Amino acid sequence: MALDISVVVPLYNERESLPELAQWIDSVCKSEGLSYEIIMVDDGSDDGSWQVVEQLKAQYGDKIKAIHFMRNYGKSAALYCGFEAAEGEVVFTMDADLQDSPDEIPEMRRMILEDGLDMVSGWKKKRYDPAGKRLPSKFFNWTARIVSGIKLHDFNCGLKAYRQEVVKNIEVYGEMHRYIPYLAKNAGFANIGEKPVRHQARQFGKSKFMGWNRFVNGYLDLLSLWFLNSFGLKPMHIFGFIGSLMFFLGFIA
Repeated sequence: MALDISVVVPLYNERESLPELAQWIDSVCKSEGLSYEIIMVDDGSDDGSWQVVEQLKAQYGDKIKAIHFMRNYGKSAALYCGFEAAEGEVVFTMDADLQDSPDEIPEMRRMILEDGLDMVSGWKKKRYDPAGKRLPSKFFNWTARIVSGIKLHDFNCGLKAYRQEVVKNIEVYGEMHRYIPYLAKNAGFANIGEKPVRHQARQFGKSKFMGWNRFVNGYLDLLSLWFLNSFGLKPMHIFGFIGSLMFFLGFIA
């Protein structure tokens, strides 16, 4: 029998928050009568997070799936492996730091099953991140809206819900986790919605995803996606342009 939901949780050095997160998801699912699995993907943590994941697996049994990377590969790799393992009818992604609220699960699931959406992206209207993270994010989201044509306020919100078919038909790599809505649209899943979600202040540790370098890498990936989307289905357009340019340069040489 298929599970109602899978919750994919990529994590890197978040050992303090994991027990509370697992308990919170378990409580919400029990109150809603949902069968579930939590897929915790440890992206090479060195703070003892994996030991905590193993303890939670012993406590919750088959409700916890555990994936362990021997080194840090990045959030996209963690999501890719989590999506591969997911068996739920609706698949959620959620950050491990307790800034995303599992209380949003029932309504986001309803939007998938009853409203017929392929994907629901969370929108953190009120954010508790530092300014060094908020300001670049605003510019990033503005650019992503223009390039992708998808009218979302918050492309990179960790809290998202997907119809299972979506996560089984997209490939997340590099820094592409920021552009999953664009990947879904390019894969034929264009019915994408948005839900304002509650964002909470970080309780433990510090953000692992700050700094301008990640946005530079992110924009390079956005350019790659735009290029493939624009010319991938019509490769002769770009090859024709290159050929014409080479002919012209040869002519004037």
